[in-house]
Amino acid sequence: MAKPPKKVFDLKEKIEKLKAAGFTSGNPQTTRKKDGDELAPLPDRIRLILGILQQSPKKSTHMNYLIMYDIENNKVRRLVAKYLEKQGCVRVQKSIFLIHSDHKKYDEIRETLVDINDAYDNNDSIILVPLNISDARSMKLIGKNVDISRIVDPPNTVFL
Repeated sequence: MAKPPKKVFDLKEKIEKLKAAGFTSGNPQTTRKKDGDELAPLPDRIRLILGILQQSPKKSTHMNYLIMYDIENNKVRRLVAKYLEKQGCVRVQKSIFLIHSDHKKYDEIRETLVDINDAYDNNDSIILVPLNISDARSMKLIGKNVDISRIVDPPNTVFL
């Protein structure tokens, strides 16, 4: 007898299932790393960020956005990260994503994240910040040996 097809849940349905199972933000969670918790190597992340920030403007309705979160529960945090990656967001750091999208997609992501945050009792925070190129060029990075100006304003090189 064949297995029935596996039901695919969207992020909101997964959170609702967790809530129905008695999930609360106070539940102790393990800190084991699982698939999807690893960041891509820094040069790969920089290449993706450069690709987004150096795109020529497509429409005035497109914008860059930073999405940052502080989510206590490992399972919810992992689900949110996977959701953002599926939506085309580039992971900058473990809890910071960058996306270049139109307002419609941005609103869809924002509404989904609001629904997730409202789905259970928590002290989590999610911050969505529009980011124009001039703001990106004024960013400063402290701690890692990465020159942020190379990300947003790579030098022009001419080979003769």
